Amino acid sequence: MKTNRSGTLVYSTGLGRICPECRQQASRCQCSQKPQLPRGDGIVRISRETKGRKGKGVTLVSGVPLAAPELKAYAANLKKLCGSGGAIKNGVIEVQGDHRDRLFAELQKQGWTVKLSGG
Repeated sequence: MKTNRSGTLVYSTGLGRICPECRQQASRCQCSQKPQLPRGDGIVRISRETKGRKGKGVTLVSGVPLAAPELKAYAANLKKLCGSGGAIKNGVIEVQGDHRDRLFAELQKQGWTVKLSGG
């Protein structure tokens, strides 16, 4: 019987690998098949930030209700729309440059509730 650092069972000789989330046999686990949507209040927020970027500004889009694979594809479309690069960090889309107005219009066109946040 093996346990991880937090003390939960990860392997049993009788069952084999065990999922730490639902504690079911790994072959019967349904945790990884569920789409993990981020929790939020249903509002997509757009802000601009320069902190920690040597004065270079980025536009942050947070609260988009998509799972990780769909969020990655959607972020690519937003970056193409703005004609700039960017990244996804902790479920927040970062687009290089100040593109708040363009992203605001695009997100509203998608039917989401959008707010500008920050200064």
